[in-house]
Amino acid sequence: MKRLEKVKGTRDLLPEEMAKRRWVFERIREVFERYNFHEVLTPTFEYTELFKLRSGEEVVEQLYAFDDKGGRNLSLRPDMTSSVARLYVNSFQNAPKPVKWYYIANMFRYEEPQSGRFREFWQAGVELIGSDKVEADAEVIALFVESYLATGLEDFTVNIGDRVLLDEFARMLGVEDDIGLMRLIDKKDKMSREDFVGALREFGLSDESVEKVLALVGIKGLPDEVLPKAEELFTSDEAKAEIKRLYELVDLLDAYGVSKWIRIDLGIARGFDYYTSIVFEAIAPNDLGIGSIGGGGRYDNLIEVFGGKPTPATGFAIGIERLIPILEWKDLIPEPKLRPEVYVIPIGKDGEVRRAVVEVVSALREAGVRGDIELTGRKVRKALDYADRLGVPYVVLIGKRDLAKGKITVRNMQTGEQRTVEKESAVEEILRLLGL
Repeated sequence: MKRLEKVKGTRDLLPEEMAKRRWVFERIREVFERYNFHEVLTPTFEYTELFKLRSGEEVVEQLYAFDDKGGRNLSLRPDMTSSVARLYVNSFQNAPKPVKWYYIANMFRYEEPQSGRFREFWQAGVELIGSDKVEADAEVIALFVESYLATGLEDFTVNIGDRVLLDEFARMLGVEDDIGLMRLIDKKDKMSREDFVGALREFGLSDESVEKVLALVGIKGLPDEVLPKAEELFTSDEAKAEIKRLYELVDLLDAYGVSKWIRIDLGIARGFDYYTSIVFEAIAPNDLGIGSIGGGGRYDNLIEVFGGKPTPATGFAIGIERLIPILEWKDLIPEPKLRPEVYVIPIGKDGEVRRAVVEVVSALREAGVRGDIELTGRKVRKALDYADRLGVPYVVLIGKRDLAKGKITVRNMQTGEQRTVEKESAVEEILRLLGL
């Protein structure tokens, strides 16, 4: 019989991996909710047209698209922002603003698997809909920083760019296909300098324009150092207003207490076409070949593209598949304890003994103890060996003779010490031993 393998670009996540993943999710979820964002979950698949409208050419090429039995062309979601925008347009245009939603969900893209990149992957993200103020940008970026900090990660930067300034730059170069230039600039970190220069020339830029692009993407660093350079480079009223917004943003992020992690990088474009102003991404130095571990930005036109009233919005997504390997590499995720705290073993097959085993483990579980019972019919010695292999700290042994006196035996697996206790006070005694 042919062996059935998992699909390329997917993974089976085993209990230890799931425990680590859940720990990361819980840390991030806690911060999201502290900022008063509320969880939503949209369908795993949508009409393909939704993603074609505004996701960007690269993502459209990577869609898992298919016709269902009714002939409808559907796609597994490649990101959540489009689905959230559709949900907002469908049902929440008259809701009080801002709408603050978050999600932790799986996405799908048909791309070549590599370090930190899979065809099925998870993201944790937020969307703040209904405010065009710089305060909304600051709120979202501060939350972005604090989400990483909540996992114990401290060695990272959030690099902030601006699509308005990049559009202005494209006009200064006389480039008509500004989106094409954005996509090219967005891929700069994945190419050598030589390949990037070659791609710019192939795009149609003169040597002088290529030098200007290289100068632009080199403008990055601390806000106080970079923003004055931006003021020298950009002179239009629109660009000046945007630089003023960046100064205000940096000031607010300082008030949030996250300045330490903030950098300005005018070469950031982000891959999606729908970004309209401030964009940002997180980078954590590592030896794993992993680049950006998350990003986002402002998208003030997307709601309108999906048929809604013009509505400003901003948000981000954290790449869980990229974050977790870095956290493991830095030894920041606690080692999961995949074992019971107490293991209850019957001695013999007497009906009263079996009933007492269930009663004791049920009482322990009700008291908040992770308890398990012998379910395979092992003899006592083999059951103790099994508990020892699992690293169970305490075992409860229940036999007919002790039970007749209302007693059971509690064994410390580390020391081998055993003591007989009243069955009725067993839970209290075990809670004391466990320090609970």
